[in-house]
Amino acid sequence: MTATSTTTTPAANRAYRARTVAPAGGESVLGARRGPRRARLAIRRVDPWSVLKFTFVFSLALLIVWVVAVSVLYALLNFMGVFESLQKTLGVLTDSGNGSTGGGLADVFSFRRILGWAALIGAVNVLLSTALSTLGAFLYNLCAEVAGGIEVTLTERD
Repeated sequence: MTATSTTTTPAANRAYRARTVAPAGGESVLGARRGPRRARLAIRRVDPWSVLKFTFVFSLALLIVWVVAVSVLYALLNFMGVFESLQKTLGVLTDSGNGSTGGGLADVFSFRRILGWAALIGAVNVLLSTALSTLGAFLYNLCAEVAGGIEVTLTERD
């Protein structure tokens, strides 16, 4: 007589589920009795190098969006005559009787200067967000060593 074992390996369970005949509804017999599978995982470490690369590329994309948005806004304000109106108003307010119109405002609000400042602000934003997110990854790894990380439950869709 041979003894039969009642324990099965996970690979055997998967093979058995693959061989089960599906009823008319298309769902396997085992799948009808069980709900979706769940897995509880803990995020214990985040790679700082991958955080740095991802944040840098994402920040560059936001820099492009920022510069395009400033350009469109400048073009819209220029088309509406806002800068000319400001120039005239400043000329009236600062008129000292010698006929000068204040002329410096046109230089301050030139497209080249506005776009340069926007690019500079965007570049600083890229550097700061990349550095801070990488620092955040290092700090997360230190805290995860002590606290054990963040636990996440993953569930299959129905």
